Formats: sequence, C-alpha cells, structure tokens
Amino acid sequence: QVQLVESGGGLVQPGGSLRLSCIAPGSIVSINAMGWYRQAPGKQRELVAAITRGGTTNYADFVKGRFTISRDNAKNTVYLQMNNLKPEDTAVYYCNARRLGTIVPGTFGGYWGQGTQVTVSS
Repeated sequence: QVQLVESGGGLVQPGGSLRLSCIAPGSIVSINAMGWYRQAPGKQRELVAAITRGGTTNYADFVKGRFTISRDNAKNTVYLQMNNLKPEDTAVYYCNARRLGTIVPGTFGGYWGQGTQVTVSS
C-alpha cells in the first residue's frame, strides 16, 4: 500500500503554532482531494480540513479561524498551518489523499500517511 509522508509535528505550548506537511509519492497520479484528519487517544478519527485540486476548502468548526490548509499541486503536497493551538488539539494528525471525489466528514477512503504527533502542553 502506497503511503503519504507527513512531517512537522511536535510539542508546542498553548497559543503556539505548527505547520504540518504531507507529500504524496509520484506514483499516485491525478489526486483530487487532500486533507488532514486527527485522532486523540480514546476518540474516533475526525476530519480537520480538506482541499480540492481547484482550491476549495472545508474546515471542521473546531479549527475555523485558527488552521489553514493549502496545497501545491505540482509537488503533490498539502500543508496545514495551525495557529493558536489549544491542549484539545493534541492528537495524531493523518494526511489523506483521494483520486476521486472529495473529502467529507465520516469518510475514510483513499491513501493515508503514518501520522504525526502534535502535543499542545505547557
């Protein structure tokens, strides 16, 4: 199974910022949607943000105004800029990519990364 490669996680204090990156290997062609999910201990995986090839974005309510998703189609790369981080943002963040369709809450198809840990703590 082809995997996406994430980077950029780490430990940050409340109110701080992190930028996650995810690269899809060149063997995955014609990617339409890319996005980020997260999963905290004991909780289900949930959609954080997604973006289509054309640049249409959608965000979970709990990150609106704080997180920004962007992508570079030429590099098969998606980014998640996370500002004003809160302790409740602590989770493993997973990158997702799909060749067909869009990424909406409650769906889990396509290609995945191995996850990157984000910890928000003082």
